[in-house]
Amino acid sequence: MPQLSVDDLTQLAARALETAGASTSMALASAKALVAAEMEGLTGHGLSRVTLYCENLRERRANGKAQARLIREKGATCLIDAGGGLAYEAAALAVAEAIKRAKQHGVAFSGVTNSHHFGAAAYHLAPVAEAGLVGLAFTNSPAAINVWGGKRAFYGTNPIAAIFPRRSAAPVVVDLSLTEVVRGKIMLYAKEGKPIPLGWALDKEGRPTADARAALTGSLTAIGGMKGTMLALIVELLTVALTGAAFSFENDSYFEPGNKPRIGHAILAIDPGALAGSDAYYSRLEILLEKMLADEGVRLPGARRHLAAVQARAEGIGISDALHKELRALAA
Repeated sequence: MPQLSVDDLTQLAARALETAGASTSMALASAKALVAAEMEGLTGHGLSRVTLYCENLRERRANGKAQARLIREKGATCLIDAGGGLAYEAAALAVAEAIKRAKQHGVAFSGVTNSHHFGAAAYHLAPVAEAGLVGLAFTNSPAAINVWGGKRAFYGTNPIAAIFPRRSAAPVVVDLSLTEVVRGKIMLYAKEGKPIPLGWALDKEGRPTADARAALTGSLTAIGGMKGTMLALIVELLTVALTGAAFSFENDSYFEPGNKPRIGHAILAIDPGALAGSDAYYSRLEILLEKMLADEGVRLPGARRHLAAVQARAEGIGISDALHKELRALAA
């Protein structure tokens, strides 16, 4: 298993994406996000996605020359059009706008329309915490979760992420898909020809399945049963009804030939100073965390990811020989 530096892997992934048709800036922004996920151990949102992105670019399901632009704004809100390109430049613009507007208004909401796969949702929130703001991120995705009582995929996996800055420590990070397991993990099982545990997914006929490929064309089980599907509905409306993007059931799977995804994202930024004040926020947060950690065995959300990223930055990232070969072939 080769061990490559973060910079080397980023450049390799960027070359692969640029070879497939992405602009230099889009390729680099996407590569940085995928490598960041790999650093944190989120392999389902990591370098395994490079091949998929390249396929979508070549098939023109993603516009490699798109330029994200601000198309509407009003006070603390704005809307970004991703132009059908890969998501990361549009998301970065949305985050920058949310930070700027939250500092001015105390709170801000940035929507993104006409976008693509969002990757690990919490990745986009790091600049929000660095600016001393609380952040939330939402995205829809191609249909994956059946409506409660239904059999067919309807809602996306619709992740929710939140970040809470601390004065002198890594932020508290919450990042979760609304399925029992992330779709990217099932994608890896399918690629390796491995069965998945029952309870993760249903096939197209609404039957529980252990076949990873059948799961990718069927539906995934929502966390918490009906409550999970209600959360998926909330995310769907926040990211689509407010942005004009395509609903999950209107977006074909990334993994099969289909239409051009028009995914929606939403970024919410909140300035603690506009409410009880920054001093009160940091004080109350630390009291809560101290009480949590007093219970032996408790780990703060995001702590493991942070440590993994620090280690990866220092020691490099190990990837399989097969993935390394695949990336080099795509970059040639």
